[in-house]
Amino acid sequence: MGDDSEWMKLPVDQKCEHKVWKARLNGYEEALKLFQRIEDEKSPEWGKYLGLIKKFVTDSNVVAQLKGLEAALAFIENAHVAGKTTGEVVSGVVTKVFNQPKARAKELGMDICLMYIEMEKGEVVQEELLKGLENKNPKIVVACIETLRRALSEFGSKIVTLKPVVKILSKQFESREKAVRDEVKLLSVEIYKWIRDALRPPLQNINSVQLKELEEEWAKLPSSPPKQTRFLRSQQDLKAKFEHHQAQGEPSDGEDEADTVAAVDAYELLEAVDILSKMPKDFYDKIEAKKWQERKEALEAIETLIKNPKLENGDYGDLVRALKKVVGKDANVMLVTLAAKCLAALASGLRKKFGTYAGQVVPTILEKFKEKKPLVVQALQEAIDAIFLTTTLQNLSEDILAVMDNKNPSIKQQTSLFLARSFRHCTHTTLPKSVLKPFCAALVKQVNDSAPEVRDAAFEALGTAMKVVGEKAVNPFLSDLDKLKLEKIKESADKVELAGKKGAGGEKKPAAKAPPPAEAPTKCSAPPRKAQAAASKSSAVPSKKGKPASTAGGKSKKAPESKDVIETELSAEACEEKAAGVLPASCMQQLDSANWKERLACMEEFQRAVETMDKADMPCQALVRMLAKKPGWKETNFQVMQMKLHIVALIAQRGQFSKTSASVVLDGLVDKVGDVKCGGNAKEGLTAIGVACSLPWTAEQVVSIAFAQKNPKNQAETLNWLDNAMKEFGFAGINVKGFINNVKTALGATNPAVRTAAITLLGVMYLYMGAPLRMFFEDEKPALLSQIDVQFEKMQGQSPPAPIRFTKKSASAEDEEGDEAEEQEEDVGGGAIDIIDLLPRTDICDKITSDLVSKIGDKNWKIRKEGLDETAAIISEAKFITTSIGDLPLALKARLSDSNKILVQQTLTILQQLAAAMGPGLKQHVKTLGMPIITVLGDSKVNVRAAAMSTLQAWVEQTGMKEWLEGEDLSEELKRENPFLRQEVLGWLAEKLLTLRTVPADLMLCVPLLYACLEDRNGDVRKKAQDALPTFMMQLGHDKMDKAAGKLKAASRDLVVAMLEKARAVMPDKPAAAAKAGGGKGSAEPSRAASACRQPAGEDAVDSKPEVKKIRGGAATKKPPSKDNDSNANKKPPSKGKAAASSQQGPAGKKPAAKTQKDEEDKSGPIFVLIPNAKEQRIKEEKQLKILKWNFNTPRDEYLEQLKAQMSTCFAKWLQDELFHFDFQRHVKAIGVMIERMESESDATISCLDLILKWFTLRFFDTNTTVLMKVLEYLKLLFAMLNREDYHLTEYEANSFVPYLILKVGEPKDGVRKDVRGILAMLCKVYPASKVFPFLMEGTKSKNSKQRAECLEELGCLIEGYGMNVCQPTPAKSLKEIAVHIGDRDTSVRNAALNTVVAVYNVSGDQVYKLIGNLSEKDMSMLEERIKRSAKKAAAASVKPSAAERTQREPPANPNATFRRKPAQEDPNKLKIMYCTYRIQARQNAQHSESSHPSIPKEFQLDLDMIEMDQSRVCELPDLVQHKLDGLLEPIKIPEPKMRSVSPHYDDLHNSTASTINFVISQVASGDINNSIQALAQIDEVLRQQDKAEVMSGHIDQFLIATFMQLRLIYSTHMADDRLDKRDIIKLYSCIIGNMLSLFSIESLAREASTGVLKDLMHGLITMMLDARVEDILDGQQVIRSVNLMVTRVLEKSDQTNMMSALLVLLQDSLATTTPPLFSELVMKCLWRMMRFLPESINTINLDRILLDVHLFMKAFPKEKLKQLKSDVPHRTLKTLLHTLCKLTGAKILDHLSMIENRNESELEAHLRRVVKHSGNLSGQKSDRGNEKSGLRTEDRMSKGNVSDILSEIFKKIGSKENTKEGLTELYEYKQNYSDADLEPFLKNTSQFFQSYVERGLRMIESEREGKARIQTSTVIPQHGVDFSVSSNCEELKPAVYYERLKILRQRQGLENTSRQGPAVASSTDMLHSKLSQLKESRELYQQEHNPHSHSPTHPRSASPAANLDDLKKRLEKIKSKKQ
Repeated sequence: MGDDSEWMKLPVDQKCEHKVWKARLNGYEEALKLFQRIEDEKSPEWGKYLGLIKKFVTDSNVVAQLKGLEAALAFIENAHVAGKTTGEVVSGVVTKVFNQPKARAKELGMDICLMYIEMEKGEVVQEELLKGLENKNPKIVVACIETLRRALSEFGSKIVTLKPVVKILSKQFESREKAVRDEVKLLSVEIYKWIRDALRPPLQNINSVQLKELEEEWAKLPSSPPKQTRFLRSQQDLKAKFEHHQAQGEPSDGEDEADTVAAVDAYELLEAVDILSKMPKDFYDKIEAKKWQERKEALEAIETLIKNPKLENGDYGDLVRALKKVVGKDANVMLVTLAAKCLAALASGLRKKFGTYAGQVVPTILEKFKEKKPLVVQALQEAIDAIFLTTTLQNLSEDILAVMDNKNPSIKQQTSLFLARSFRHCTHTTLPKSVLKPFCAALVKQVNDSAPEVRDAAFEALGTAMKVVGEKAVNPFLSDLDKLKLEKIKESADKVELAGKKGAGGEKKPAAKAPPPAEAPTKCSAPPRKAQAAASKSSAVPSKKGKPASTAGGKSKKAPESKDVIETELSAEACEEKAAGVLPASCMQQLDSANWKERLACMEEFQRAVETMDKADMPCQALVRMLAKKPGWKETNFQVMQMKLHIVALIAQRGQFSKTSASVVLDGLVDKVGDVKCGGNAKEGLTAIGVACSLPWTAEQVVSIAFAQKNPKNQAETLNWLDNAMKEFGFAGINVKGFINNVKTALGATNPAVRTAAITLLGVMYLYMGAPLRMFFEDEKPALLSQIDVQFEKMQGQSPPAPIRFTKKSASAEDEEGDEAEEQEEDVGGGAIDIIDLLPRTDICDKITSDLVSKIGDKNWKIRKEGLDETAAIISEAKFITTSIGDLPLALKARLSDSNKILVQQTLTILQQLAAAMGPGLKQHVKTLGMPIITVLGDSKVNVRAAAMSTLQAWVEQTGMKEWLEGEDLSEELKRENPFLRQEVLGWLAEKLLTLRTVPADLMLCVPLLYACLEDRNGDVRKKAQDALPTFMMQLGHDKMDKAAGKLKAASRDLVVAMLEKARAVMPDKPAAAAKAGGGKGSAEPSRAASACRQPAGEDAVDSKPEVKKIRGGAATKKPPSKDNDSNANKKPPSKGKAAASSQQGPAGKKPAAKTQKDEEDKSGPIFVLIPNAKEQRIKEEKQLKILKWNFNTPRDEYLEQLKAQMSTCFAKWLQDELFHFDFQRHVKAIGVMIERMESESDATISCLDLILKWFTLRFFDTNTTVLMKVLEYLKLLFAMLNREDYHLTEYEANSFVPYLILKVGEPKDGVRKDVRGILAMLCKVYPASKVFPFLMEGTKSKNSKQRAECLEELGCLIEGYGMNVCQPTPAKSLKEIAVHIGDRDTSVRNAALNTVVAVYNVSGDQVYKLIGNLSEKDMSMLEERIKRSAKKAAAASVKPSAAERTQREPPANPNATFRRKPAQEDPNKLKIMYCTYRIQARQNAQHSESSHPSIPKEFQLDLDMIEMDQSRVCELPDLVQHKLDGLLEPIKIPEPKMRSVSPHYDDLHNSTASTINFVISQVASGDINNSIQALAQIDEVLRQQDKAEVMSGHIDQFLIATFMQLRLIYSTHMADDRLDKRDIIKLYSCIIGNMLSLFSIESLAREASTGVLKDLMHGLITMMLDARVEDILDGQQVIRSVNLMVTRVLEKSDQTNMMSALLVLLQDSLATTTPPLFSELVMKCLWRMMRFLPESINTINLDRILLDVHLFMKAFPKEKLKQLKSDVPHRTLKTLLHTLCKLTGAKILDHLSMIENRNESELEAHLRRVVKHSGNLSGQKSDRGNEKSGLRTEDRMSKGNVSDILSEIFKKIGSKENTKEGLTELYEYKQNYSDADLEPFLKNTSQFFQSYVERGLRMIESEREGKARIQTSTVIPQHGVDFSVSSNCEELKPAVYYERLKILRQRQGLENTSRQGPAVASSTDMLHSKLSQLKESRELYQQEHNPHSHSPTHPRSASPAANLDDLKKRLEKIKSKKQ
């Protein structure tokens, strides 16, 4: 029991690990209860058990283990972190639980496994279970199989991956244990439920008896598919749906069921077989044998091998070529059949991997369809069907179309049937119009073929297409077919059953239906993807790709028929009958009248009838036929003819005008187009027909008719009309080929007008087609070609005008309006395709002979080179080639792996040639030739890799990206562990994926390899992989990427998941529709037409869909999207065109002009947008890692994109475009604009400051000096502006900018370095120097020696300027790092380090040796030598810097901060430093003192330079006054007293006390609690020491502001932040309260607080007292009590006037706003307390100010308003205050209203008069105690101003140089008149010397008036001169006088006298200052006496100048000897 009691006391987790099993059992039981009790799945309690769960399940004690399993199950079910234990726990279950005899243990073990699966850890569980199948213990194997079966049964085949499970079935069926065989049989039955027949192939090799048993079991299974009954945590929606169906007894959706059945492809369950290694060695010899039997043997051997349903990937090129040769050339049909079967099996076994060879084989098979034997045809059909599944219809289109025109009907028939079968596997989204269109055109021809079998096959193909894409999409291509044929096509469509919709037996069709594109060449998924990709290459597709539905529309450029009523030709009788129904009878009769006037009248009636006719009732064909009735178009009267032509235009405009109607009138219109009188009307009619029937069709007809005639005038005018029509309609849908032929005819015409018209037309076409147009005319005569070139040059730079006419929609087409935008894009694209496709291409297949191929493959490299040279020459000569290039691809592929790198590069050059020559057709060679280019990227030579990348880019331009991403080829390349290849490919992918909107699912195959690259040994590979991660995620989605990461090992998984989260934050958005246009053009410089076609997809389609609808041809009228918006803005249609556009089309026409105007407005508007809190939001996002932290060695693309995105909201669009333009000139321009706008937009600049600074950091990485200098210019102006605005950089801004600025300090150019140094100096004014220090320390670690040296120099300057406190984190640590550089190899770095350490020595003396730590002897000796040398030069060096340099180094508050200091013990140097200070001050004052003071003869000047330079003579100062100073000097020991009364500038402990205080105070308001506490502690230490406290003088307001800012921060932020420890907040409050108590204990400092600051302070304290949250915290009550005490102290010690004013303003504000009532009550309590002090303070307070505040209060709150308040306390408080003041001052209070401008604005004066009247004591308690004689004078004075004003005026005079004597006299008289006048308030804040000066002056005046000896007083006043007072009888002056004279000197230079009352005995320092003052005064006296121009009175002198000098030297020598 003793032992039990021992472990019973242990915590639960320790019990679970105890060595006693009972303890563990007890622990498990308690843990189970605990786990069931914890509600929060993320509770930290779970973490304690993470490492113990495996022990729970593997306990050696069976009883304990059982309980442990229960506890483990509860843990896994409830704990969020349980997933981390999956691997180890399931492994433990498999090895230690499944072998237990107890069924309960096994059941719990299985439950644990299934629970892990439910937690999304199915893959790990499955992996462990499959490992368990290899265990020798059959019990474990059985349990593992059973667990797998249960998992599959409950979770289904989507959760449990079946492929690895199926692989192990065969092996388990062979087990010797019956239990294992039985269990695996049950598992097989379960698997069959889910995947049906897909399971058969993998089990074909098991024992036949077992297979038979399985078949029997399978047959018993129900036909309905199984359903998932248990769901993952992420599938709760499915779970709810399932439970709902279960509850209501409903079946689940059929769609889900179908999905479930098709989830697994049998092909994926098979093991791939390598047949290449098993091929007979003599195969290639036998296949070429002359005997057919040998050839048959070879084929049979291959057939046997190929029967394997899944083949290993490899190089099957030779085998395919051999089989192709047999199919194409072997005369034995039996062998042809066999070879075809082999090809079919090979395609089925390789699937997508066979796609590489498809292009070689398909033409041969199609040609072979000429065979009529059914067996051969069937074999060929199977072969071509199997091959089709490995590639796309787009890739095969050229080969198919080539044989469609074959003369052999069998070939045509079989090709059509092949198309029909292929179409079945497509959908309307995967069979785009661009693919369907050429096939339909060819099939339409075959519909009219003479052979019935060809016609039937064509009907079937067209019917299938109609079934797939819909009738609307196909109808435009069938417009030429009659009704009967259309009906037949529709019948065929009805009979078609599409592959995807028909359930099927057999192996092929289920495979075909399998949806996962990654898994296979599904019949319906493979072709479409490539078809789409193919479409991407032409500019036809930019936005269409994202809108597949567009293919359903019926409006194509070539088929506008769908928009017209399809009209059959009417007979003449029918026409007359219809016309008679709508025309007047007279009109019908007069149509053919012989009298032209009757005919004219008839036409007028005709016109009126047409104008009033309804569109639906207008029989257009009948009407135009009536017009054509004799005389018809031969009309001789021009008036009648004009009317006729006009009526044709009206009918076309108003009616449903068909092409049939148009055909009736076109001949007549064209015939009259050249007529002088009727030509205009004819053109009007043609245009109207163009609108009705589409311009492309009309133009084609018109041009054909015109050139069939011989009339040159008609030809020329037709071309002119067409020229204009193209501009009006746009270029969309124009049949370029037809026009080019007609234009060539026109160019060859003899009539110059025709030629000119043709050239003009070419110019218009050039606008749309661009440079490629010229290629069609290169064969023309040079003279003509030069004319064409001149016309093209005229058009150069112009953009096509916006279309203003559009083809009219028919009623039947109205419902298709929604598809118009997509149609438009496709139409435009069609034009772009034509331009490329219509180029004359040469077939070079005949030139690629077997000899050339063998040459390229020769063993001799020279012959191989010859072959390559010949190939290059062939391609170069041909210019444009067809896709058929024979065996060249395989020959070139071999050369890409040539050992001779020169040949590899030559091959790459040829491939680039090939890309340019072949154009988009190149896509079918991607697999053969494209992928080997990627392999070359792994070459070790940089130039080879560069050439390969150029080639790759050239290919991608032509093919688009999808061809490259489909299949496994790319992932196979990445599997090569070649670092060069990986980094190049990943970089390329990162760039290209950004531009794609969709990618093939096969890209997922690259993801595991991408993850592998993230952990690659090569750093560059890892970097490229990280860069590619966001773009992969953009395309595939985070979920898929995360799921793929789950398959990695634990260590790798954690790393990758972390990177994924980081990438997720910077994942770019998918590009808009236009983004893909870049992949679409064939030439390096895209044609104008193509680029024009891209524009609407990018702009109109995205921005405004309705706009696109309007602009059918208009797509081609805009320039392509350009980064340079300015250039686009300048390229607008001519104004005339714009006017026309606006008149015809309204808004659409005005759009370009409006846009341009908008651009101009944008530039004149603000360049920055001021968005409130935007910067704070960015800071927050960076802290939360939602965006990338601005930290990099070189800027990567993701940083650039992130900055662009952030700037887009707050920068003007045009400015952002300029800032990110590739041209550096644009950057310079943008910076120039920013400089111009800096002052006017300063607030907005500050709001965007972080983004501006970030952009400038990017420019630091540029190499362009022009930009860099402009950047530095801007930064200097920027920091100057920030300093003026008193803005301080945030840490976020500084961290994003300063490190990169410091990089440039090491720039080789002196100018740059100088500017950067200047910026660093300015930086310290807007950012604490102590925070700049660490950045500079980091800069000293650079590899750049210049940078290290400059950073060290800057560090030295900071230490000089700001003292040792600037060294962060500690001086010792910083100095050690600096001292390391003393041993640097670079001389400049060594010198800089030594200078910096010397600077430290100058500040801290010998302490420097402790700080720097141990140095080598060599370094130490260098340092000591440098310190000795610098000590000698320090005096001069400290004052030599120029004013400019001094300004750069000075901190703002301390002009003398940069002077170096010497150790305290060097007394002479102390004097020297003070004297240097005097020198500097004298120089600064030189300008105004030069003119006011006469010059002194040189012999009487002090040689100041000598004093500074010469230490031995520094103390030898001449004394011109004959006084005995010995008595004063003897008792004083100079080194001892360190008086704080001297300005802190001379504090020996700090180089710059003021700047140090400023820095510490700035930290008080820090957002970091610890920083604030540390700063408060430092200030408290100063305040607690009486001798140091006065250094805070002058900083009180600043300190109080920082304090109440911190109080606000606590109230608004810290208290609301639950993450902060509230004890820290209490600690901070305590520090603030302690500091305040210390500060307000020192009355002199407390009185410095100003009114505004006191108001804010009181507001903060009262708010804190009312904060309920403080009371709730531990010790909060104590804090509140302390605040109470502090408020009392503040009220007592502050300046009473300021405090009273502050409380009155605060009360007014609180009553005016919605503050709590309690707040106002506390303010009033404070006011009541202040009233108690009034009797004591009434004489010191400024009554005028207080009454002004009361006046303002009463003005804001009149009596009536006060009485309306809920409480009357404010009213009573105010009355009490005024009553108290009246009581204390009496009637005199009425004289203190002088500061109130308009007394009538408030009731104050009336109230005071009432109070004074009622008090009955008009004199008041403080009435004038003077005699009655002075009463009248007093009243007289009071009328002019109160006493305070009089005394202020008097003291101003005393402080003025000119009026000082007058002021003293007036003060003396005032005191005489008012003997009780209190001067203390006016003298209190002045220096001791000033007070003495006033008292002495008053005494002297008194003596003068009493007739005593006169004492001369100086006219120099404290503010502007030096007081000099000499007694004629050698009266000795006290030392304090000299101390005060120093004060005068300091005031004269504008230095603040921050010290308070000095001690009774002056220090030695005071004495020395007094001596200096005395010297100066003596010399001034001498000057005044001896200068004849002086106006000063003469003074008696006691000795000659020479004697005085000698005497002074002796005395100073004496002083010096005493000191020593």
